[in-house]
Amino acid sequence: MPRIARVAPGGIVYHVLNRANGRLRLFKKDEDFTAFEKVLALAHQRVPIRLLDWVIMSNHWHMILWPRRDGELTSFLRWLTLTHAQRWKHAQNAVGHGHLYQGRFKSFPVQEDRHLLTVLRYVERNPIRARQVDRAQDWRWGSCYVRQRPGHPLASLLIDWPVDRPRNWLELVNRPQEAEEAALVKLSIERSRPFGNESWVQSTVRRLHLEQSVRPRGRPPGWRKQSRAGRS
Repeated sequence: MPRIARVAPGGIVYHVLNRANGRLRLFKKDEDFTAFEKVLALAHQRVPIRLLDWVIMSNHWHMILWPRRDGELTSFLRWLTLTHAQRWKHAQNAVGHGHLYQGRFKSFPVQEDRHLLTVLRYVERNPIRARQVDRAQDWRWGSCYVRQRPGHPLASLLIDWPVDRPRNWLELVNRPQEAEEAALVKLSIERSRPFGNESWVQSTVRRLHLEQSVRPRGRPPGWRKQSRAGRS
């Protein structure tokens, strides 16, 4: 799976995702979600990265992060995931039972225009797609809920987006997302492919050395001949 370099350049918005190992359910009860939120707040104190959005689901979470400096993204996420894994294992008496997460987080850069709004909408719609709520703002474990409550303990973690937030944002989030649009976001998640217009994608691919993320899947043409030649 192609991934961005561990020292991710600052000044770029990233979508980040991490999943539990196997089919493990990370968050079964309210206390599990709250425990992760506490670790999120502590991670932000240690590495005050710009946080645009997040949502916590039963076996994974999404975040939209905007690091200022090179390496800030990785530093924040490394501390977050390691600390949460350690605390979760102690709470569940599962120390020594293997990895909690599938591995290193997945991520992809996002262009700061309508493409960012598409990804933000995709993230906030997760509880709706999972049929947990009818309205995104009713899911307690995400920034869509937090932004509606300025007094929420995590409200101070959020910053204004680098793009204008539509006045009818909640209406847009709660409206079904086009299948093609959602599929493009999923493709970027799977392949760490930059999400934006074609010229921006190509320039970002070159800058971050993400050529594999845009190459066609499958073996290159002529691979059989090359393989035979190598054995002759």
